[in-house]
Amino acid sequence: MNRREFLRISTSTFVAGLISGCSVQQGLFESRPKSRRQPNIILFFSDDQGYNDLGCFGSENVKTPHLDQLAAGGIRLTSFYVTSSVCTPSRSGLLTGRYPHRNGLFDLVRNNMTDYGHPYSELEYAVSPEGTQGLDEREILMSQPLREAGYATGIFGKWDFGRAHQFLPLQRGFDTFYGFSNTGVDYFTHERYEMPSMFRGNQRIKEEGYTTDLFKREAIKFIEANQDKPFFCYVPFNSPHGGSNLSRPGVQAPDEYIKLYGEPPGTKRQRYWAAITCMDAAIGEILKKINELGLENDTLVIFTCDNGWGETKPLRGSKGSMYEGGIRVPFIARWPGTIPAGTKSDAFCSALDLFPTFMSVANAKPLSKVKLDGYNILPVLTGRGKSKRREHFWEIRGARGARVGKWKWVLPTKRYIMPRDTTGELYDLAQDIGEKRNLAQERPDVLKMMQSKWDVWMQEMAETEPRGPFFKAYFDKLGYGDGSYRVQPVP
Repeated sequence: MNRREFLRISTSTFVAGLISGCSVQQGLFESRPKSRRQPNIILFFSDDQGYNDLGCFGSENVKTPHLDQLAAGGIRLTSFYVTSSVCTPSRSGLLTGRYPHRNGLFDLVRNNMTDYGHPYSELEYAVSPEGTQGLDEREILMSQPLREAGYATGIFGKWDFGRAHQFLPLQRGFDTFYGFSNTGVDYFTHERYEMPSMFRGNQRIKEEGYTTDLFKREAIKFIEANQDKPFFCYVPFNSPHGGSNLSRPGVQAPDEYIKLYGEPPGTKRQRYWAAITCMDAAIGEILKKINELGLENDTLVIFTCDNGWGETKPLRGSKGSMYEGGIRVPFIARWPGTIPAGTKSDAFCSALDLFPTFMSVANAKPLSKVKLDGYNILPVLTGRGKSKRREHFWEIRGARGARVGKWKWVLPTKRYIMPRDTTGELYDLAQDIGEKRNLAQERPDVLKMMQSKWDVWMQEMAETEPRGPFFKAYFDKLGYGDGSYRVQPVP
């Protein structure tokens, strides 16, 4: 039997490999039909979407019929977290399965002069942070072991891990790339602060069209071309993030979708809803193609997003915040015959968990000498087991957060300002999901435990093998690390 025949005529049980540094449960596929091949994986990822901004998560405003249908055919996770409340470090945690402070990309790769309306020239942009920085080349992305396991790998949308050649997707385990490398672009011109920023493969291109529609088109082409082999199709939309252009900022959407909520150009909120509904329609067309090709039962489909924004009720906070509204996001998964339809779980799970989950699903070769921070959550999705996650930690620009069991600790601060008082706030999420009652004074024992666990985590992050583009000086300033970059007083 050759390798392709083996992939098509697999036995009913895959043995989940043990991945260094993370827990992977075994015996997950006892009920899978014998005729099933390695499943396809489609990962939809939205940009700056609120916890409540889906019909299936309670919105009475935004129209998301296709995502609602996806949820009806699978499972919703209501306690799913990302690794940061801003886009770049959230995505770095997703694709590496490692905390951003471990993989080195724990802040934005961004040209801050654009905050003052400064347009970059091509030469200036080429030597700017956005033109030179990216995810450390030593980091392994989920695309790499999936490709080694026989998967075709494609990304269509927002990359956000560096624009320089060595950082682009084709050098990081993807066979196909159509999208942009920055934190955001204009939806119609594809410019990043007046700079053309759309790529096909390793080359910048100039093409007209609304980004959501273009990403949909390219994803469908990829699926059609690879229908006879397992594929990993990653579709990180820039919707509903604001368009990052000096001349036309804010969320952008086609008039036909704005008209569903009001007259064009619409209010900021109407354009935001319209962008989500347009993305929902694109997802619907991609899933329709899956059905037409007869691949529905062989495809694991996941939808989630990078951080909160918009409407986050009943949660508190939004993008950039350590409160739940910044880091708890909607999650939907469907896999007919494996994930029961119409189910919901409040299991504590994270974007860190998708890497080991995909590794198990694909029967990929175990990684060696790589510390992952996630767990295989397929038992949660199938209803056959519980989440192994008990803790999660965050830090962004001086602000800190931790969840341990039902407890949540938050230390808010102004951006890049070291807090003088590190007491923070304590909440019981089992009783107070909206983080309204601060229990720091009532439960000093729990407060101390939470602070101690966060300290241990941050010290571990500081002592991990150095990764760029951000590292030592930042940890030293926070009071962790070896002190090499701290200012020493003159005796």
